[in-house]
Amino acid sequence: MLLKRYFGKDLKNLLLACNDRAQIFEVHALMILSGLFSYGTSTAQLVSSYARVGEIEFARKVFDKLPKRRVNVWNAMIVAYSRNDSPSEVINVYKQMRCEGVKPDSSSFTVSIKACTRLLDFEMGEEIWKTAVECGYGNDIFVGSSVLNMYSKCGKMDEAMGLFEKMPRRDVVCWTAMITGFVQCGRVREAVDVYCQMQREGMEGDRVVMLGLIQALANTGEAKLGRSVHGYLIRNDVPMDVVIQTSLVDMYAKIGELEFAYRVFRQMPNKNVISWSALISGYAQNGFVSNALELFAEMQRYGFQPDLVSILGALLASSQVGRSRLGKSIHGYVMRRLDIDQVLGTALIDMYAKCGSISCAYAMFDRIPCKDLICFNAMIASYGIHGHGKEALSLVIQMIESNIKPDHATFASLLSALSHSGLVKEGQYWFDIMVKEHKIQPGEKHYACLIDLLARAGKVEEAQNLINSMTCEPGLAVWVALLSGCHNYKRFLNGELAAKKVMELNPDNSGIYSLLANFFAAAGKWNEVSEIRKIMKRKGMKKTPGHSVVEVNGQLHAFLMEDKSHPQYEQIVKLLEKLDKEMRAIGYVPKTEFVLHNLEEEVKVRMLCNHSERLAIAFALLNTGPGTKLLITKNLRVCGDCHEATKFISIIVKREIVVRDVKRFHHFKDGLCSCGDYW
Repeated sequence: MLLKRYFGKDLKNLLLACNDRAQIFEVHALMILSGLFSYGTSTAQLVSSYARVGEIEFARKVFDKLPKRRVNVWNAMIVAYSRNDSPSEVINVYKQMRCEGVKPDSSSFTVSIKACTRLLDFEMGEEIWKTAVECGYGNDIFVGSSVLNMYSKCGKMDEAMGLFEKMPRRDVVCWTAMITGFVQCGRVREAVDVYCQMQREGMEGDRVVMLGLIQALANTGEAKLGRSVHGYLIRNDVPMDVVIQTSLVDMYAKIGELEFAYRVFRQMPNKNVISWSALISGYAQNGFVSNALELFAEMQRYGFQPDLVSILGALLASSQVGRSRLGKSIHGYVMRRLDIDQVLGTALIDMYAKCGSISCAYAMFDRIPCKDLICFNAMIASYGIHGHGKEALSLVIQMIESNIKPDHATFASLLSALSHSGLVKEGQYWFDIMVKEHKIQPGEKHYACLIDLLARAGKVEEAQNLINSMTCEPGLAVWVALLSGCHNYKRFLNGELAAKKVMELNPDNSGIYSLLANFFAAAGKWNEVSEIRKIMKRKGMKKTPGHSVVEVNGQLHAFLMEDKSHPQYEQIVKLLEKLDKEMRAIGYVPKTEFVLHNLEEEVKVRMLCNHSERLAIAFALLNTGPGTKLLITKNLRVCGDCHEATKFISIIVKREIVVRDVKRFHHFKDGLCSCGDYW
């Protein structure tokens, strides 16, 4: 018998030694026979023991039958319910305890406040905290820690900070609650500030603190501090499990430190699907398209099934370079294994639109059963980049009729779509509707779209008047929109004001200086061109070289202007020369004004023939069958001469040629472009 083996030993220790209900029954019987059940000091341990072996109902029956219940017995029942994941019962016992006039202690308050946190019952938690202060536990570190945790979980970080600063003593739990609380509320800068304060006070962070901090730093862009935290983990031998390492990969990827992200990833002995997805997403969002797609394929070779994050990353990467074949393959995978919700549906809309297939984008949009604001905005933006202004407007009207309220992004996409379609009156009308009916104050992006719309249509004076009436300070995007319109319509006098404003804003973007140089070159002001190039040289800037990419047989091929490195270069040049002769025979005349250098005419013509988009088109024609649709992606705006030449090429080869430049899509077919020569 168990009682004989433990005869003479303390009942509390005896209960601790019990491993099942039968053994506890024996001790319970002994306590009743000896009279210790009603008056002994081990009744609290009896309640705890029943709860420990999963007999919460027996624990409650024992609790209810006790004639005298001291605070330790009440605490035993409160803790039992807490460990049984019954926060509502914890609160009920606490309330019963107060009704019977028993004064709670530190444990009572701590566990009860934790239960309120589980229930997100801030009001009850505040009431218990108030009672704790009245009972003299206002400076108790355990009670204080539980209150901090409640505040942070309920999003009350200002209240948490107020309490935290008043606490006379703070342990690592308190610091953890503050750091993770700020992270979860999206106040990452404050999370970092608390960590820095923690270091100044000589407090060492534990694993939870460091994990919360890493997650905070992922959204701050503070690379130096991110590396510092990583170094702290290494120096202090903090166990680097898969969760910590994956968080480091995610942090480095989000702050743009892809080399460090890759290094941590490769050193991980045990990777999971989240680790792969974090790096794939990081590569895609930072423009490392090839890396993202290679890692996506490698992930599957190692037997990991892509999750939502990795799929979204791969779709983003596919859309950036026009990998339509891969995008369709991913879509097939999604159809077989996942439900297409608004998030996946929106990503697929974006992918198809940026891979040149607006019809597939709309088909995807049409299949989403419950369309939300983000879905509509994605489709409206897709119509915009393809120059389908009327379709974008129709969708906005459908959206409003469906009682989905448009937001600032909706109107920015709509105005951009109307701008690319030359629908001036519609743009002005819907700008007014946005302000007057939907009460959305226009931001710089809305003004820039409308100014771009007016300037593209040659209404330069109206665009300038709109700038003068702006309710916010005109920024770089506004002046660049005006400058581009002045450039297109050779309104050099008006454009000089915009050029001056752009220079004053002094951006560090080489593309802006290239735009200025092009504007002055078109105006024949070579001294100004020379001056701008000197500024670029002094700042270490280089003009972004134009390059074009085309996908052939599932492989990407990139071309630079006058690029002779491609193995098929000789064949490409011969085809371009042949096409040039055929184009001239049906009316093509080279537009040498688009060569913005002071060169001989013959040299300008040769340079035009070697623009990257023409090299890509010729290569695709050589390596695809008759009638195949071509998609060329260019990193800069397509030049006026190449735009004209591609129209003629589409007649000669009887193909549809889609060119995606930095601004929009151009669909060339039968000698016409979808933009109506308005871009």
